[in-house]
Amino acid sequence: MKKRKIPMRKDIVSGEMAPKKELVRIVRDSEGNVAIDETGKKSGRGAYISINVDSARKAKAERVFEKAFSAKIEDSFYDDLISYIDHKQARKELFEDGQ
Repeated sequence: MKKRKIPMRKDIVSGEMAPKKELVRIVRDSEGNVAIDETGKKSGRGAYISINVDSARKAKAERVFEKAFSAKIEDSFYDDLISYIDHKQARKELFEDGQ
């Protein structure tokens, strides 16, 4: 049986490559709106961050998405990102332990 290729993406905060499933995609659309892409398929410029609350906090402190997208991003977006990643991390830990 042929092995399937695992798509890899670069974490914008740490600079490390990781499987796409272990990252969250942030997208800036053509109108300049920045949002969390839960499906990973929205059109626009994307950047990835690992499912780690510490990485999200570091992203807020260093304003990494403003640099990546060359756009002004409100603090509320970073707060939403931190809570979203916290939720995803908790679900990941919960369901990995159950296997």
